[in-house]
Amino acid sequence: MIEGLVYGGFPSLARKLASEVLSMPENALRIAGLVAIGVGVGIVWLVRGA
Repeated sequence: MIEGLVYGGFPSLARKLASEVLSMPENALRIAGLVAIGVGVGIVWLVRGA
């Protein structure tokens, strides 16, 4: 949902982020992905627990 919001609402930001990703080291991408997973699981856990 959030990804679609970025692409639909802010297409120029999506292009800029995509170009930034190409220049990032692989370890930084891996860490960012793991953090995103953790945040997503945390949000679902908070919503379902409330």
